[in-house]
Amino acid sequence: MLKLAIADDHELFRKGFISMLNAVSDFEFVLEASNGQELLDKLPGHIPDIVLMDLQMPVMDGMQATEILFEQYPEIKVIVVSMYDEDRFVIHMLEKGVQGYLLKDTSPDEVEKAIRRVADEGFYYSDFVSRAMHRKMVNRLPTKQPFFNSASNVGLSNREQEVLQLLCDGLSTTEISEKLFISSRTVEGHRLRILEKTGTKNTAAAVAFAYKNHLI
Repeated sequence: MLKLAIADDHELFRKGFISMLNAVSDFEFVLEASNGQELLDKLPGHIPDIVLMDLQMPVMDGMQATEILFEQYPEIKVIVVSMYDEDRFVIHMLEKGVQGYLLKDTSPDEVEKAIRRVADEGFYYSDFVSRAMHRKMVNRLPTKQPFFNSASNVGLSNREQEVLQLLCDGLSTTEISEKLFISSRTVEGHRLRILEKTGTKNTAAAVAFAYKNHLI
């Protein structure tokens, strides 16, 4: 069973989401919360695999709750589910390390797909997120971090850069291994070295870093 949690201050949306996903045989909601603080207060007794996190909530918003969550429970993954479709929200949350970002009008099938991909591969990028990251790269939105000229500046090998490009394209470990004719274990090794060299803590953050610093 995949254990899920949801934090959203709109009860009707929250209950509807829970009802929809509880219909999936191997999904189970272990807690729900109306804000970030309530989520954190309930977590010690109900540890989920994935949290579906709204951004705008009273008491404690999703951005602050996500930061604290990653500090205290690094094993828990977060998928943002928000009405905010501005690039700055998407990029900011990816840089914080969230494993996915969905809009609230996302279809049920894609929500299920996102949850399974995050559980299996550690991240999920919808077309919406990929477009936001592409616009970030093209438009060079303001950033506090310096840009790198190429992947060589962070010491990526040609193969690591190739794997990073495919991760940015949204391919899973299995899909990358098939495309490059290497084993899944080898792909995972390249992925871990990419995280180490870019100073990022998960694949989602590495992809955001790659777009932000023009590594692809």
